[in-house]
Amino acid sequence: MRADFARAMLALRARRPELVFITTDLGYMALEGIAEAFGERFLNAGVAEQNAVSVAAGLAREGQLPWVYSMAAFAVLRPYAQIRDNVCLPALPVKFVGNGGGYGYGIMGPTHHALEDVGAMRALPNVRIYLPLATADVPEVVEAMAADPGPNYLRLNAPARIPDALPPFAPWRRLKRGRRGVVVSMGPVVQGLYDLMAPRLLEELEIWSVGTLPLADLPAELAASIREKGRLITLEEHHLAGGLGEALSHRLLTSGVIPESFTCLCAAGYPSGRHGSQRWHQEESGLRGPTLASRLEGILRD
Repeated sequence: MRADFARAMLALRARRPELVFITTDLGYMALEGIAEAFGERFLNAGVAEQNAVSVAAGLAREGQLPWVYSMAAFAVLRPYAQIRDNVCLPALPVKFVGNGGGYGYGIMGPTHHALEDVGAMRALPNVRIYLPLATADVPEVVEAMAADPGPNYLRLNAPARIPDALPPFAPWRRLKRGRRGVVVSMGPVVQGLYDLMAPRLLEELEIWSVGTLPLADLPAELAASIREKGRLITLEEHHLAGGLGEALSHRLLTSGVIPESFTCLCAAGYPSGRHGSQRWHQEESGLRGPTLASRLEGILRD
């Protein structure tokens, strides 16, 4: 999604002269066009994330629209106090962009993974999180963030490739219908469902995708489907704490929608103590491959 994001920023720049782009010495082979088009409005803050956020906050106070780009782990976790104090508490329109959410940086290991980023940003006031699913979502998300008057966090990752027509980006989207269970997913990790070597299993699942957090009200169609099918599953490349499963459970309870079973499939961290590709970590966590298929079969069988 990184290249799609760069193209969307170039298109936005043509209409929004107040944009400022700040990178923390990352984005090579992707941001060169932005650097050229933005000129003096492109800043490389170096490996100094806290300073980058403070500079962005100051620019926002002066009427500019700053975007801060880094790896997801570095965009959120390193400058967390500055994000909280300088941006979110005063509700300034600073736009944070984290590339490689979840296990996106693969073999580089836990220091470069972001399994807590969504939970960390959910805990802060006034912030909205954007979770694109596919490349087609990125221009729509960038436009929505530019129009949003508050702080935002954009979590980028390798895009999903959905075989069916993808509905326009929205807080809630139904990707496909199914007969026996409902899956609510966050971001491109939903690709693991479509890659299952068990077409009959996929046919049993109704799949929804969440596009923004905090969660919007449950769509009536989703609430009705959960009541009818009884089995609800969340799928996310994030720790359980602070993630989609927790957010959805609160929304269900306050809406009076109580499924018969509720299973959260999430990042397990590093069970083996080893590190590998993003796909390898997803498989080890049961978010992809035979383990995912086995877990889903068990849920639907119970």
